Amino acid sequence: MGDLNITTRTADGVTILELSGSIQLGTSSSQLHQTLKTLVEGGERNVLINLAKVTSIDSSGLGSLIAGYATLEKNDGTLKLCNLSTRVIELMTITKLFTVFEIFDTES
Repeated sequence: MGDLNITTRTADGVTILELSGSIQLGTSSSQLHQTLKTLVEGGERNVLINLAKVTSIDSSGLGSLIAGYATLEKNDGTLKLCNLSTRVIELMTITKLFTVFEIFDTES
């Protein structure tokens, strides 16, 4: 089970979560979901997750991203992703999650 580090910052009214490490079953997956829930409870509505430094993601990690997306959507917010690795792009393609998330090459 890998470790996940989450760095939060704000730019132009968007909360950016910079993730590094693994998003997998267990602590890292629940840590991501809890972070997103806390942001929504704090009034944040526009969240961008930068996945540039994510080394691996499993189905539980994908589930946390989907749960975060649903939480923000229910609260009139948006969740977008950027800087996906080739492996994460393949996973998003196989699972057809490209149709759910707005995905960008860079933060800007």
